[in-house]
Amino acid sequence: MNSLLYVVLLFGILGLLYTFWKSAWVRKQDPGTDKMKKISGHIAEGAMAFLKSEYKVLAVFVICVAILLAVSADSEDSSPIIALSFIVGALCSALAGFIGMRVATKANVRTTNAARVSLGKALEIAFAGGSVMGMGVVGLGVLGLGSLFFIYSDIFGVSQVADLNRVITIITGFSFGASSIALFARVGGGIYTKAADVGADLVGKVEAGIPEDHPLNPATIADNVGDNVGDVAGMGADLFESYVGSIVGTMVLGASFFGIAEFADKFNGLGAVLLPLVVAGTGIVMSILGTFFVKVKEGGNPQKALNMGEFISSVLTIIAIYFIIDFMLPSEWIYKDKLYGETYSITSLNIFFATVIGLIAGVLIGLITEYFTGTHKRPVISIAKQSVTGAATNIIAGLGTGMISTALPILVLAITIILAFHLGGLYGIAIAAVGMLSNTGIQLAVDAYGPISDNAGGIAEMSELPKDVRNKTDKLDAVGNTTAAIGKGFAIGSAALTALALFGAFMTAANISSIDISKATVMAGLFIGAMLPYLFSALAMNAVGKAAMSMIQEVRRQFESIPSLKSALNLMKKNSGKDMSEWSEEDRKTFESADGAAEYGKCVAISTNAAIRKMVIPGLLAVLTPVIMGYIGGAEMLGGLLAGVTASGVLMAIFQANAGGAWDNAKKMIEEGMEIEGVNYGKGSDPHKAAVVGDTVGDPFKDTSGPSLNILIKLMSVVSLVIAPLIK
Repeated sequence: MNSLLYVVLLFGILGLLYTFWKSAWVRKQDPGTDKMKKISGHIAEGAMAFLKSEYKVLAVFVICVAILLAVSADSEDSSPIIALSFIVGALCSALAGFIGMRVATKANVRTTNAARVSLGKALEIAFAGGSVMGMGVVGLGVLGLGSLFFIYSDIFGVSQVADLNRVITIITGFSFGASSIALFARVGGGIYTKAADVGADLVGKVEAGIPEDHPLNPATIADNVGDNVGDVAGMGADLFESYVGSIVGTMVLGASFFGIAEFADKFNGLGAVLLPLVVAGTGIVMSILGTFFVKVKEGGNPQKALNMGEFISSVLTIIAIYFIIDFMLPSEWIYKDKLYGETYSITSLNIFFATVIGLIAGVLIGLITEYFTGTHKRPVISIAKQSVTGAATNIIAGLGTGMISTALPILVLAITIILAFHLGGLYGIAIAAVGMLSNTGIQLAVDAYGPISDNAGGIAEMSELPKDVRNKTDKLDAVGNTTAAIGKGFAIGSAALTALALFGAFMTAANISSIDISKATVMAGLFIGAMLPYLFSALAMNAVGKAAMSMIQEVRRQFESIPSLKSALNLMKKNSGKDMSEWSEEDRKTFESADGAAEYGKCVAISTNAAIRKMVIPGLLAVLTPVIMGYIGGAEMLGGLLAGVTASGVLMAIFQANAGGAWDNAKKMIEEGMEIEGVNYGKGSDPHKAAVVGDTVGDPFKDTSGPSLNILIKLMSVVSLVIAPLIK
């Protein structure tokens, strides 16, 4: 066993070494002009200031929860050391966000500068920055879990079933810590980025009529900071907890095979427990190999280049997993399920197929997401066309697209659950979730590439670089919107499978074999659980709305009260449609005098303060609800709660993420120039203004409440699993 764990730890270290190598490579690239470096410095400063403020608040939360865990831990089934696991999980999650943030704020300006020369070079730098985030997440996840299992196995021993269950119960604290930080990071980052984005868009684009990310817009720095704190640090922590949660859930269920005579493997019966760690570690290697195939020629399609890297990584992972499972598990064994009282005949080939089904399901959900949110796809084209008749029809079309987009992913998940359960019981479902996230390294690299490209476009606009530079960054950014939506689809799909696996683990730990929904308490729990995603989403979106109001008022105030800004805006309207070279010399001098007049710091402060204040209540809702329900209504009522929140939350998450992504790309299609009913529309047109309103509505959908819901689902499942020994 120890030799295999050494290999797992080596895989984790390899992932981190890759991040150091790529970080150093990104830093060596040319950051461009002094003006570009100055703007990038403002973004980096704002991003790190937010992270510092957020982590101060979270440190208090982590310490308080760790103390409660240490005091309340059951001495027989758990240990006060679970508090240490919680702290380590929280630290790794926070570190994953920090690593991604640091490199993203270095890669953005270097991507802009590379776009001055080549689209291919710009893609290379943006993807390299994203790959640091991706490999940092998987490296920390595998190294953290592998190290804790190695240490706790040595302390408590794993020679008996009770010892193994105790070790894994203590390790669940790691997942609890990761999920807690992820939820706060996702909600806080989402509130920050969308408050700034909404303020910048509505006042800048719609009211003042200035381009996105124009240096005259006081909210533009806060908007670009938000791309990093929401879509880099927030997404990193999000997928870190998804990744860790799927591994922990599989380890918990794998422990049920330990001690079965028929389960004769090479690792003293621990093969099923160690398998998810080994699969995850192998995925790191295959993700690294996949990154070398992400290349695009000038004029090529960045989406195809990114898809190629993911495809190659997935194929290599499937091949490797076959040999790993064949080596680690018995060819066949008979298993009597304690939960259902049924006897199954399980083969190593069954487990392989369950893993592959999970990986294929993830790819299918990604492709479905790409169809509903991608530029030049029918749903997005339909939304763009309906913008001609105003914001109302744009919003109606977006809502409809989001709702209908839930059907196919849910069918894919349902089929995956049935097939995986048929092949390997609850363990089959859990290992399918691990399979779905096995190439998280490259998936997150593709995902984090998006906000880096978005930032690059902002820096190009604020630095007043030639239009062809912004065109290249916009091309990268449009693909980034789709990759971000696909990443959210992966996270949501894995959340459903992982939550189901954790649900089974909770029932096992709480010693309940069935949950009768005809009981009043269980039905009450089911309804409350189904309500929570709506309440949670409302809290998150209301927080964005209130923060955005403050941002809008501040931007309007600056436009009205700062003379140089007001004059510059009037000159832009006066010379509308003219290139800057066609302006009079006097107008140019007056306009240039407004450079630096906007008070960016005040807008950054508004977003920061709002995010820190408003993230607390949604976070506490997720942590405290299962504890209260468990102690008041018992294990069965808590089981009903988990069933309700999982079913409702998955649907809400898919709907919001896809609606928001579709609105965003519909806006971008019009900005590129789109012919609708014989008329060519572009930036500044009435359909564009309608699309901006729709995109503004979709922003908190896709970047705040939507992606936070999958964390809510798993966090509540993990909390329930942690307290299960206390309420059984």
